[in-house]
Amino acid sequence: MIIKNIEAKIRLATMVAFGSFFSAIVIAIAALWLANSQVAAARRSIYILDNNIPIMASQTDMQMNRPAEYRADVDLFHSLFFSLTPDDKYIEYQLKKAMYLVDESGVQQYDNLKENGFFNSVLSSSSVLTLTTDSIALDMPRHYFRYYGKLKIDRRSSTVVRSLITEGYLKDIPRSDNNPHGVLITNWKTLENKDLENVQKNTF
Repeated sequence: MIIKNIEAKIRLATMVAFGSFFSAIVIAIAALWLANSQVAAARRSIYILDNNIPIMASQTDMQMNRPAEYRADVDLFHSLFFSLTPDDKYIEYQLKKAMYLVDESGVQQYDNLKENGFFNSVLSSSSVLTLTTDSIALDMPRHYFRYYGKLKIDRRSSTVVRSLITEGYLKDIPRSDNNPHGVLITNWKTLENKDLENVQKNTF
């Protein structure tokens, strides 16, 4: 009888020990999960000082606003690249800023236009180029975009309106003063650049 009582007590002690061990593991996992959640929530919170009084402000998830940033980046790049005036310094300034937003595919298009005398034509004809964005289609899973716009070329002798369609891909990079959205346009190419209107001006 004594031996049986000892065995029962050993089994009970063993069960209690195992139960305590598993309970400790569950509590530890729960604590780690809770701590991780609190750290993640803290990282999404920012504080603004108002007369040296910290006020908590909510910071939205970057990915929630990424499509809007992508469109803004694509729109900015095209505006810098195509909206030009007959001023060589201004053209140089615009295109220098545009090159921060695109990879070597943009540099290649710039070199092609330069070799074909496009920028000299803008200067010699006193052309003013104004680009208007119609729409920007995004494929977020592929980081792909297609740009639709109209380019107005106002010369002394005529006003030309062209349909402009381009495409490319978007790559996330660290933000900087020259690339505030942290987006690099890659594999950029022009799909369409054709005249829609060509109105001659009365030069006399």
